[in-house]
Amino acid sequence: MNAVIACGGTGGHLFPGIAVAEVLRDRGHEVMLLISEKEIDALAVSGHNNFRFEKLPTVGLPSAFSPALFGFARRFYESFAVCRTLYRKFKPQVVLGMGGFTSTAPVLAGRIRGIATFIHESNAVPGKANRLTARMVQGVMLGFKECAPFFPKSHTEVTGTPVRTELVRLDRREARRKLGLQEDVPTLLVMGGSQGASGINQALIKSLPFLHGLNLQVIHLSGARDERLVSDNYRRENISAYISAFYHRMEEPYSAADVVVARAGAASLAEFAAFSLPGILIPFPYATHDHQTRNAEIYARADAAVLLKESELSGELLARKISELMQDPHRMQQMAANCSRLAPQDAAGRVANTMEKYHS
Repeated sequence: MNAVIACGGTGGHLFPGIAVAEVLRDRGHEVMLLISEKEIDALAVSGHNNFRFEKLPTVGLPSAFSPALFGFARRFYESFAVCRTLYRKFKPQVVLGMGGFTSTAPVLAGRIRGIATFIHESNAVPGKANRLTARMVQGVMLGFKECAPFFPKSHTEVTGTPVRTELVRLDRREARRKLGLQEDVPTLLVMGGSQGASGINQALIKSLPFLHGLNLQVIHLSGARDERLVSDNYRRENISAYISAFYHRMEEPYSAADVVVARAGAASLAEFAAFSLPGILIPFPYATHDHQTRNAEIYARADAAVLLKESELSGELLARKISELMQDPHRMQQMAANCSRLAPQDAAGRVANTMEKYHS
């Protein structure tokens, strides 16, 4: 079949979309991926030359009375028109939207063509785009069962959030060697998701003076904006660290780490679970409907992570939580086991199965 996957805007939409595309391609289907014009999309797809990517005008819904609504309507229509043109040539039989307004126009264009349409919602609380788009699709696939009550009139199915096929666990010592780290020192991974996260970077910088004396090395993925600042602070505090703005082969830092300090985007959480990586989760406080806190609560309830609110965070508190975990190997082991139980089994395959079942 010919399938369209609309997955642009953030890594949280893009990477699960690519994961489904990989499964469909391996099963002999043709796949077109629709992404946004954002830099993050270009960065994320740079290593995937074997797929057909098409860019759509970036669309973000402004507030109800904002003058930006006119711009939104214009770009949405442009996006819709591009989809209709692409579909005339590609003739898709199924369209999957991974969330965000980049996926709404492609789903609408598919619905008007009379073909099977679906959305996938990774988070515990759905975004505005998926709440709206759910009304026009055959089925809504979910990362968390806790999200089902938000779609009372839709056919829902819990698939889990797809994880990219290249994310395969490596030998821990080997992964540390690749990052230029010592093989036998407990390792902390700090990351802010595809956008980088200044809040996490600042908190970690403030925690560094309290981490002296702890047997520890750090992998810190800072995002481009804070890379220099983060680097300077580790050097000043003389704490051993591998620092980079981004990292393309994420299987290496995931395999090297014992504990992660991160945001709580659903795609990242699915990846932590796949690598049995317990975490200290600091949800992004301005996420729509505070969905990252809801995601993190699921992991905290399962004792797979410690949840800290950014508003209550201090350097001392974060350092204390890091120390408590890293000095208690038994607790880390238990949390890692709990985390792996949250890993979705073959989520990308389940999504692909549903698409195949309905395609016309």
